Amino acid sequence: MRVVVMGQAAFGEAVFRRLREDGFDVAGVSAPAPAGGREDPLWAAASSAGVPVIETRRLKEAEGQEAWAALRPDLCVMAFVTEIIPHEVLELPRLGSIQYHPSLLPLHRGSSAINWAIIFRRTETGLTIFWPDRGIDTGPILLQRSCPIGPDDTVGSVYFERLFPMGVDAMAEAAALVRDGKAPRIAQDHAKATYEPPCRDEHAAIRWHEPADRLYALIRGCNPQPGAWTTFEGQRLRIFDCRLTGEEEPGMPGRVLRVEEGSFDVRLNGGVLRVLRVQPEGGKKVGAGEWAREAGVAAGYRFR
Repeated sequence: MRVVVMGQAAFGEAVFRRLREDGFDVAGVSAPAPAGGREDPLWAAASSAGVPVIETRRLKEAEGQEAWAALRPDLCVMAFVTEIIPHEVLELPRLGSIQYHPSLLPLHRGSSAINWAIIFRRTETGLTIFWPDRGIDTGPILLQRSCPIGPDDTVGSVYFERLFPMGVDAMAEAAALVRDGKAPRIAQDHAKATYEPPCRDEHAAIRWHEPADRLYALIRGCNPQPGAWTTFEGQRLRIFDCRLTGEEEPGMPGRVLRVEEGSFDVRLNGGVLRVLRVQPEGGKKVGAGEWAREAGVAAGYRFR
């Protein structure tokens, strides 16, 4: 079966390589064009293998669409696609297109599915391979796989430790089901759907008065992007790696309790936040204790 892969980054590259290993005839690839002297991993892998590559944005234009159709694909496998692709392009392959989404649809439609699952303090998420239609993540489901969200998980840990490797396996399995004529089309229950916007700075502001578990979930759900933030001397300070302890200590929420070599502790409503890694505005990520000492932050200072 002739497949084309539409995607980008390490996930797109991994799916491309897996399909070839599984014996699929990968006839072409679409990926973001090289920028700043750097090639996208999927673009680089396809070029190295001698597989034709079309810039994804060109699929919005007649010339690019004609080149895509000329590949004569049976199936399009969409692995991490952020561009809005015309539906007509997705219908070009003889058997249509299938797409990866990192949630258990119809929950968490949209581009920040992992972020919001953690921010909403869910204990389970997963992935869906579905048949895209004209809506946003609304098409029929081909297959789903679930995984836990641990109490200290971040977007990075859930994705790289679970949803990435599970997703590569699921995309290969889904393509095989299509090839063998066994791929279902299970309608989503739209009454149970949730949709959240892209998780951006406007959603990532830390409100120190909120309950500890809610605040901790926000920080984890914004790590590594966009980075939950508070302010220090009028500038944003992003908090990344941290841990919520079960301790109860007196003081106002946001008050620094102690500064240690690799961390500083902040009193919350319902616990203590041990901050391990931060990023000052305009700077790089650094150890939290190092930043606090250099910034002159000591026990008693209060973030607001």
